Amino acid sequence: MLTDSKSNLSEAEQLRHLNTVETLPNNMAKEKLDLVTKPSSTKIPKLEPATNRLRPLKFLAAPFTLLAVVSLWQLVTILAIYPAFILPGPAQVVLRWFEVARTGELARHAATTMFEAGLGFAIALSIAGLLCYPIAHSSLVSTLLSPLLAATQAVPLVALAPLLVIWFGFGLLPKVITCTLIVFFPLLLNGVTGLKNIDKSLREAAEVFGANRWQAFWFVELPLALPTFLTGVKIGFTVSITGAVVGEFIAADSGLGYLLNLGRGQFDTALVFAALLTLTTIAVAAYGLVSLLEKKVLSWQ
Repeated sequence: MLTDSKSNLSEAEQLRHLNTVETLPNNMAKEKLDLVTKPSSTKIPKLEPATNRLRPLKFLAAPFTLLAVVSLWQLVTILAIYPAFILPGPAQVVLRWFEVARTGELARHAATTMFEAGLGFAIALSIAGLLCYPIAHSSLVSTLLSPLLAATQAVPLVALAPLLVIWFGFGLLPKVITCTLIVFFPLLLNGVTGLKNIDKSLREAAEVFGANRWQAFWFVELPLALPTFLTGVKIGFTVSITGAVVGEFIAADSGLGYLLNLGRGQFDTALVFAALLTLTTIAVAAYGLVSLLEKKVLSWQ
């Protein structure tokens, strides 16, 4: 009874509401119905993400930072805080750079350093690529090789480079070995870390679907470990320049490390800065090249 009375009451209220709407003038009734049936036409402005608003600033950050450093450098030069033969001005360094570049000496030394760095990096990449899988999957191999690998990183390369010169002479080989040693560990560490961080259930799922060990590595483990490994490649490719220069510091007759030693011995600080500017340019270009390669390889992410 109560339910029937409530339903009758609600129906009566609805009829009363309709009658009220019908008794209103046509315009008022239409407006009231439009308010009920039509959604609001007011457009809510979309908030632009903060990252999109700050995106132009990212491209300006590096030039502004460089401009600030050069301005501070020029100010110190103008104030004559240090003599010109100790801290030359930016203009003097640029002029010295063009002088060495015009003779072709800068290109020859830079090519030598890049060849040594590229060869050492290729050797380190090959060895690290072969060792990271057994170290990541075999506790026996990891136990045997980990102390040796840690020992190679404990010895400073600056102390090891003279021994390499004594053992292998003054040619290309000691520089390449120095470069290989300094690049090898970051590549191996990132490769092993990338493989160990893969979820075991993914490997098990690949085995359930009939994949053998090689197929599981190629189609499951390698794509998932590649981002971490490419991070090591970026670091190693940049540090390989440092390894080549360290080898050239000890014994060399060409290369940017030799050019640094030559400028230091002649108290030609502008030449030292010109060589450092070239080294920085090569390192930044190498980092950018590997970053582009990383974006292309990992475009599936």
